[in-house]
Amino acid sequence: MGFQSLSFLLLLALTAVLCPLAAKKSRPAGIALFTFFSVIFYLWGLGIHAMLGLAVLALGSLVTFAAARTSLSGPEKPKKRVLLTAAAWHIAVLLGFKYLGFFTGGAVSLGWAPLGLSFFTFQQLWFLKEVGTRQFSLSEPARLRGDEFALFSLFFPTVSSGPILRPDGFFPQLRSENFLRPDWDDRAAGLYAFSLGMAKKVLLADSLGAVVNGGYAHLDGLTAHGAWLVILGYTLQLYFDFSGYCDIATGATRLLGLRLPINFDSPYRSLSVGEFWKRWHITLTTFLRECLYFPLGGSRRGEMRTYGNILLVFLVSGFWHGAGWTFLFWGLLHGLAQVAERAAGVRLTRLPKTLRWAGTFLFVNLAWVFFRAPSLAAAASLLRSAFSGGAGIPAFLTENLLPSETTALSALGLGPSAGNLLLAAVFFIALLAALKPGNTVRRMDTFRPTGLRCAVCCILLAWAALSFSGVTTFIYANF
Repeated sequence: MGFQSLSFLLLLALTAVLCPLAAKKSRPAGIALFTFFSVIFYLWGLGIHAMLGLAVLALGSLVTFAAARTSLSGPEKPKKRVLLTAAAWHIAVLLGFKYLGFFTGGAVSLGWAPLGLSFFTFQQLWFLKEVGTRQFSLSEPARLRGDEFALFSLFFPTVSSGPILRPDGFFPQLRSENFLRPDWDDRAAGLYAFSLGMAKKVLLADSLGAVVNGGYAHLDGLTAHGAWLVILGYTLQLYFDFSGYCDIATGATRLLGLRLPINFDSPYRSLSVGEFWKRWHITLTTFLRECLYFPLGGSRRGEMRTYGNILLVFLVSGFWHGAGWTFLFWGLLHGLAQVAERAAGVRLTRLPKTLRWAGTFLFVNLAWVFFRAPSLAAAASLLRSAFSGGAGIPAFLTENLLPSETTALSALGLGPSAGNLLLAAVFFIALLAALKPGNTVRRMDTFRPTGLRCAVCCILLAWAALSFSGVTTFIYANF
């Protein structure tokens, strides 16, 4: 089930009404009903592959849960061996479903992967790591409950595209007084984030996606101006698509008396690539730092070893996003950029902030080309057009941009200029929203409903809902 659907709005409404009622009778009843709705979310409309995918996730959850219970009640050596075996299971399943075709050159491939498998795998690995290091505060065997762990694994606001849940940030909330007992501030803040996230996804991300898809469908016909619109368009599309998802998930979670970690913090305002990764997909960055970079030795074993660790982490990050050379090259670019920044040291910070921001933003834009392009050849073609193409904006870039709104403007007598006006408006609003300081999660803590704010939220949500029919799936659901 996608967030951008009327069926999800109904599911969320039922969850927000029925789960608190069940929790009044007993907390386990509330957890059980919440898990039931999470299963419905996962299975809805996806057919046999959804059932098989749910079975894969359920089996993986049992492996993690059994390993945690066994390791916590056993001696030191069996504990490590059991946890490592469970971690190897999850890595093998991820590699089998997502990367078998890549490693065999396409000779052997399963052809599908369970929804959210990449996020699920990292979340299970994080749980195993925190149990093994005793960072998880509820690690006593008697307090590690199966119903709570099932909800952790299938939690519907995050199961398909994150954020990646940290165990020590999730389980204590299930035992707090606020669980399934949201107050009016929670409800108001939740609806605010939910409507803002829907607007980001439906009105901005998908509108920008129409421009980007048009450009990649006509690479040979792109001018320099058109190529830069496609490059910038994808930079903004990816941000609003994924941050929009996180805002929807955060708002839905807040309506149920829970809170999610911050996953975006105005990343396109960063003054360096290192800072960018402290603001972009924060839960993934934290996972890779704590579960891969630090165990490899971090920066404690000399300069060259540090550079090697950085490159390895970003190659893993690229490969996690997709089994393709374009993703690996994207990860390598970001790894090399961080190595270069680390080598430059304080000399980089002496540059004017405007220059540092412009350099970082340009690099991120160009690197996203390899993230989006279907092949290295396609990426090279787009970049070639950007730096050596002609002038003008090709008409095919606006062919599918907000069709209903374009028709309405044309009816007012604007004619052929309607598409270009909407193109300029979408890019202006998107840039303004992306570069504005602050983030939705922090604004939720200070959000106070007023008549104007409620009206704006209702208009955004209604506008987004009316546009559901043309909405594409979330980009990160493919990873």
